[in-house]
Amino acid sequence: EVQLVESGGGSVEAGGSLRLSCVVSGAAQCMAWFRRAPGTIQEGVASIHSDGSANYVASVKGRFTISHDNAKNTLYLQMTKLEPEDSAMYYCAAHKTRTLAPTTCHGATKTQFFFPSLWNWGQGTQVTVSS
Repeated sequence: EVQLVESGGGSVEAGGSLRLSCVVSGAAQCMAWFRRAPGTIQEGVASIHSDGSANYVASVKGRFTISHDNAKNTLYLQMTKLEPEDSAMYYCAAHKTRTLAPTTCHGATKTQFFFPSLWNWGQGTQVTVSS
């Protein structure tokens, strides 16, 4: 089973930046970042497929960038222009299905197609953005 360990969360003022990292042990074709704020459902923030394609939830497009360093086997989420609404626990995840088409990968983070049991999860890292 793929294991994931996140780091890089913290507190920042609105307009600031943070970079989350996730060291991944094992191979995964489809990886993603999710977040969950108190009282809300888990939300897929960004996903990346091994073909290089990426997908973002509308609220973070143009502000967040997901990337993967194959040499370091590390997944990143670069977050800029942070807003208080971005405050949440952030989780990196790797889809358990080894062979997954890009469209299926990106679709698997959408609420209506999201099944937590299909992903391996990190422990989470807290991001807090103050106004």
